Amino acid sequence: MSTRKGMMKLAAILSPTGGHVASWRHPDNPADGAVNIMRYIEEAQIAEAAKFDLVFLADNLGLKDADVSDLSRTASSIMFIEPLTALAAVAMKTERIGLVATASTTYTEPYNLARYFGSLDLISNGRAGWNLVTSAQPLEAVNFSMDSQMAHADRYARAEEYADVVFGLWESWAPDALILDKEGGRYFDPKGMRMLNHDGKYFKVRGPLNVMRSPQGRPVVFQAGSSGPGMNLAARVADCVFTAQASLEGAQEFYKNINQLAESFGREPGSMKVLPGIFPIVGSTEAEARRKFQELQDLVHPDLGLSILSAAIGGGVDFSEYDLDGPVPELPVTKGNTTFQSNLLQAARKENLTLRELYLRYASGYGHRQLVGSYDQVADQLEETFNAYAADGFALSIPWLPGSLKDFAEMVVPELQRRGLFRTEYEGKTLREHLSVAKH
Repeated sequence: MSTRKGMMKLAAILSPTGGHVASWRHPDNPADGAVNIMRYIEEAQIAEAAKFDLVFLADNLGLKDADVSDLSRTASSIMFIEPLTALAAVAMKTERIGLVATASTTYTEPYNLARYFGSLDLISNGRAGWNLVTSAQPLEAVNFSMDSQMAHADRYARAEEYADVVFGLWESWAPDALILDKEGGRYFDPKGMRMLNHDGKYFKVRGPLNVMRSPQGRPVVFQAGSSGPGMNLAARVADCVFTAQASLEGAQEFYKNINQLAESFGREPGSMKVLPGIFPIVGSTEAEARRKFQELQDLVHPDLGLSILSAAIGGGVDFSEYDLDGPVPELPVTKGNTTFQSNLLQAARKENLTLRELYLRYASGYGHRQLVGSYDQVADQLEETFNAYAADGFALSIPWLPGSLKDFAEMVVPELQRRGLFRTEYEGKTLREHLSVAKH
């Protein structure tokens, strides 16, 4: 039995075809998984039957900065359904599971975003969540009338004000403002309408929002930045934090630091949930799990491996000039995701990885911690991490969909339930109730 009070939280990341870069090539993976809404619905229903807290759809607003021939070898982030549109459809075919999507503060106006997530929250009866990000890919900027992306510090300064505007818009209506008094002829109470009148450095927004108040107070807010500015933003505004941590020790350090930061903003201890990403490949035995893992690794084409590595950490370096089985070269600081770059380069130096070994590492889970083993071995590692206060739960980067999700749901979840680590029934109806996070 767990030595820690409470139960862990579980999020299923529904990447277009899976969390492995070659997942679309798996013989049992539906080739149209990224663009077929019935696949997303099926996957959400699998997660809901297993009592997951939420499903999560990531997003980006442009292709990765890579050769088109290399891009043609992956289904990752190439063509897929816009997440909020997809989750609105999923909401109609599910009842309890949370529905979380990424939306950028860099290329979206706060009023529009507040409407989108407020509407999804109404459609789903209080199950919506927003993963607040600043866009990092260079080819996103050129889709929005810009020659290059904003500097890292500027993106986060904008995001800080952006969050305040969105939160203010979500407070446009008092909880009892909508009275629907037919006899008296009054649709809403004028005293319950709140003007925002925000006038800041980046935004000028009058309000009010023309969507009624969220059934859960406001949609749950997630944040995934692990850089200094990202952690400050998360500590101030987020209900939950996604993070990529490759080791137990790294996860413990992040957990401690982010909670201390949150308290420095006047928040109650433990008021946010920290969900590090994991990449689980599960079998009835360890040998079976390792066979499944190797099957996926064998599907990674070298050109694709180098391409995704360059996009993630290379800062424009052409890795094709280097020996695949030689050491990882010194690299400039990326203008993209600095956390992924730091994590991968630290692993490369610590473990003396070759370029080939490093791109294979990144191809499987995009920098998240790999857990490959039997269902009880995977449960052991999750329990250890949870009890060590390195996580409040986990965001699963599902290797391929829906098969790997079924494996986890049918093998690991029952083991976690047997150990008293995970719910057997939903305790509430809203995402806030699932996660036990109060609006702050």
